[in-house]
Amino acid sequence: MTNNQQNQISYTGPFITMVFLFFIVGFLTVVNQQFQSPLQGALLSNVGDLKNTLAVMVTFAWFLSYPLTGGIGSRLVTRHGYKNTMVRALVVVAVGCAIFEASVLLQKYSGASISFGEAASIPYAYFLFLIGAYVVGAGVTIMQVVINPYLIACNVKGTSDVQRQNIGGASNSIGTTLAPFFVGGIIFGGTAVVTLDNLIVPFIAFIVVILLVAFIITKLQLPNIANTTAEGGEKLERSIWSFRHLTLGVVAIFIYVGVEVCVGANLVMNAKAEAGWIELAATMGSLYWGGMLVGRLIGSAISKVPARVQLIVTSIAAGLLVIGAMLTDCLWLLVAVGLFHSVMWPSTFALAVKGLGKYTSAGSGALMIGVLGGGVLPLVQGMIADATGSWSATWIIVILGEAYLLYYALLGSRIRKQDLIAE
Repeated sequence: MTNNQQNQISYTGPFITMVFLFFIVGFLTVVNQQFQSPLQGALLSNVGDLKNTLAVMVTFAWFLSYPLTGGIGSRLVTRHGYKNTMVRALVVVAVGCAIFEASVLLQKYSGASISFGEAASIPYAYFLFLIGAYVVGAGVTIMQVVINPYLIACNVKGTSDVQRQNIGGASNSIGTTLAPFFVGGIIFGGTAVVTLDNLIVPFIAFIVVILLVAFIITKLQLPNIANTTAEGGEKLERSIWSFRHLTLGVVAIFIYVGVEVCVGANLVMNAKAEAGWIELAATMGSLYWGGMLVGRLIGSAISKVPARVQLIVTSIAAGLLVIGAMLTDCLWLLVAVGLFHSVMWPSTFALAVKGLGKYTSAGSGALMIGVLGGGVLPLVQGMIADATGSWSATWIIVILGEAYLLYYALLGSRIRKQDLIAE
């Protein structure tokens, strides 16, 4: 496709489609995270001092899929195009939901478990649930390999690349904001006693809806975008890791997603561990994700503030809030961090793939490796909480993360001369 032909294509429809799919990504991601606390009561009541670590493993299994399938996603885009890759990704998500369903049914009709120690046991259904989390995460990973570079590269008049990412991020945040209410209010009906029976119908509904969306995608026009992939099986001359700003960007994504999930998921567990905060825990989680929504809506309206400036300001502000929360034991300051975490993904992603040209799709796949941080850092935080008996000191992880993001914004994202790609 020539550049003239590419310029004549209207990307408004495809852009709206990607924004909607970003909603699904956000919704499913936080639904999975919100299963941590309910699973402690339903499946992990007999695991002793490992209850926090094993609960956070559900999030870890989800994010483990990112480094293992990001490269697969970029290869699928090169071979099958953006549209067909998205359909495949949605089918994988549906398969993962089916595994969730199988886990629930296994626990309901069997309840078998593996014992360790004198009084501790873990149900087999828990391990099947982890597999489901990994598979759904793999489908979501491939979805993001399509969505993120598409939003950056599809030229919709009157918008910038970061602005389009923020619009997509706002849609993502709507999903993340609604998810805690969906889990707490609809799936578990607001009850204090959690049973996995509540999941049977919702998971069937998930499967049907996801497959329906995949079918609709097959009927839509989602044209490929020139100069974002290697054309016609062309072999890329350079390793994607030779681009310094991309490599450091993978680390930045690892850190960013890690600290985002540390606050979004473990804030709820921290609040439930504190006397007097139990009733507020779910609300605080929703307000955190709601703050991300507000921030992304603001970011989507700002087209002239460079990505680098956005990342500098937000990393400083978020770091100061977390320091304040640690010094004052005020968890509400952690809730406010969501407002500043909101624009970090689009600004970091845009800086990392800037100037990559035909390496953009491969770079997007590489950045998915960094999303593993969303599983690793919260898991480390949960292990520290188990070891110390408190969540208070664990928030230093987030402070260190914000410091690295500030470094990336100031220095790490600068493109070296030898990394400039001629279009």
